[in-house]
Amino acid sequence: MSTATTPTRKPKQEPLRFAHPFFTPAPPDQRPLTFAGRRMTDYIVRRLQPIPKPRTPPMMTLADIIGASHATQVEQTGKIQFHAVGDTGRQANSPQGDVAEAMAKDFDVRRPAASPAFFFHLGDVIYGDHKDQKYRIEFYEPYMHYPGKIVAIPGNHDGEVFPGTDPKSLKAFLANFCATRPTVPAIAGTIFRETMTEPSVYWLLDAPFVDLIGLYSNVAENPGFISGAIPGSHQKTWLVATLKKIAKERKAGRRKALVIATHHPPFSLGGHSGSTEMLADIDDACHRSGVMPDVFLAAHAHSYQRYTRNVSFNGRAMQIPFIVAGTGGINDQAIITATGQVTGDHAFVRSRKGYGYLTVEATGSTVKVKMTGVDQQTKSDVDSVTVDLATNRIAP
Repeated sequence: MSTATTPTRKPKQEPLRFAHPFFTPAPPDQRPLTFAGRRMTDYIVRRLQPIPKPRTPPMMTLADIIGASHATQVEQTGKIQFHAVGDTGRQANSPQGDVAEAMAKDFDVRRPAASPAFFFHLGDVIYGDHKDQKYRIEFYEPYMHYPGKIVAIPGNHDGEVFPGTDPKSLKAFLANFCATRPTVPAIAGTIFRETMTEPSVYWLLDAPFVDLIGLYSNVAENPGFISGAIPGSHQKTWLVATLKKIAKERKAGRRKALVIATHHPPFSLGGHSGSTEMLADIDDACHRSGVMPDVFLAAHAHSYQRYTRNVSFNGRAMQIPFIVAGTGGINDQAIITATGQVTGDHAFVRSRKGYGYLTVEATGSTVKVKMTGVDQQTKSDVDSVTVDLATNRIAP
């Protein structure tokens, strides 16, 4: 008698209902299998890109960016200010150019120490293929009149790969922001803006009154990843060590604001969903190190969103603003109205469709983030939030 058995067939996968499962507020592991389930995440993680190893230890000081004498002058004012926004990738004659010109008006050449110290680009500098060629029209020309230095973390579009034109992830970003020495690149033509010399695509900026950590959240449209099998573990290993150093300095009495930034937002209810996987990775690093950020900045979704995260950390209640500012000019996406909706440990407190930029101001006792709206070249005050560093609470 034959003992052969009929081979077991795998059940046929249910077709996806929608072609774009990224744009929902539910994380992948909470979506029904008929929608996307793990299929989307499995697709993404196979296409992540390795994170380049740092050229030198990934730490900068303000003096490295604007010079020692000017950094001292900033410290002597008792505060530091810097601009921040992401998702630009257009040209001078566009909303990106309008935002750039509006930011430039915040500078006073007679009082450089009281002007913004730099502009922190939150990622997605260049969109599409031929990135090295697009740096002129999408970066150097729009910021031709912006007097400040520009530091950056890459966004997913900065790291994306196109086999014919951009086969190496982050090549153009590294050339313009992580150069070995400052030089005016050929693509800038007669526009004088030197390349930056960031040591890595992730880094700590040790500045007066603020420690600013920028992380690279890789190439996926959603969600973000700071570590993993393909990206590698060195960014997260560095993050844990860096946060431990900051925690040790705080115990010794050195109290500064801590701002952490990624391109992908941990929380988002418009255009792109929040990255719960990435946030869990960062939370793990924070818990292992004994320190949490006072403010979290992100972009990716082309809108302004502010959340208040309420956490208990080391026996202390904290209120942490999580801010999305992908409003640098690429386009403006629709956003639902924030009414204080609570999801888990965070409340959605403010939203806005349109363009604009952030100004972050840190002193010895507070850190404040202000959103300025830009309609063509007309500026308006949109929102602001201040954290008291002594209480880790948002000021009324």
